[in-house]
Amino acid sequence: MTALTDALGAGPEDRLLILTADHLGMCHSSNVGVYESLRSGLATGATLMVPGPWARDAASHYRGEPVGVQLTLNAELDCYRWRPITHAPSLLDGDGGFPRTVEDLWDHADLDEVLRECRAQLERAILWGFDVSHLSTHMGALQNRPEFFDVYMDLAVDFRLPIRLESRNAEEAAGFPFRSLAAEEGVLSVDHHSLRRLAEPSTLERAAMDLAPGVTEITLEPASDTPELRALCPGWGRRVEHRDLVCDNTELRADLDRGGVKLVSWRDIREAQRAGN
Repeated sequence: MTALTDALGAGPEDRLLILTADHLGMCHSSNVGVYESLRSGLATGATLMVPGPWARDAASHYRGEPVGVQLTLNAELDCYRWRPITHAPSLLDGDGGFPRTVEDLWDHADLDEVLRECRAQLERAILWGFDVSHLSTHMGALQNRPEFFDVYMDLAVDFRLPIRLESRNAEEAAGFPFRSLAAEEGVLSVDHHSLRRLAEPSTLERAAMDLAPGVTEITLEPASDTPELRALCPGWGRRVEHRDLVCDNTELRADLDRGGVKLVSWRDIREAQRAGN
């Protein structure tokens, strides 16, 4: 029995799954794919990139689904850029957008500007009307360095939100016990998660069929197939496959039912955290 399964009222052998559609707000194609995944597919939640060029459009189509804020300090695509919503010179690269790599961010970012930017992103999502379910961190930028993790934790505590963290074996690579630090502050996270960008659909299907007891999060990056998506993103095909996996793959839904997997959302975790604090 984990602290999270106990808080959710689940048994020690129960397998609970969150299917999260990431990158709401990145582009119009992502907005369409994410909302389709939530409304006619298997996704149980999403994350919003507030600095994304299409974030305001995403807000205009929001209907109360469980949506978290993916705190964004990187813009990894070569020719499609987004930038801070605050005046934050240390968060800009030579192109005038966020740094493309996490290492570049870590080398140059001023931590006060990081906190101000992340808080502004979260507050803007709330202002737009999102009932924010949780926090995540784009490309893991706030998870794997202690000084950046402090920003992550400050916001989680201030806004009483759970956070996405990788599973415990990732702590060794990071060099500090981020999961234990979150637990000490009463901040909940899923039991099992790993940062795998644009995984093959077959890999995601196997992961969903082979869940360990506890709460697992599997993330997807669904998008509709449009000329816009093909132009901006080298991995456009995989994003379309993710959309098809959660919207059109009836076998996946049947397999989850046969396996006794219960679908839950980050909102469930948020309410459990708030009830326990």
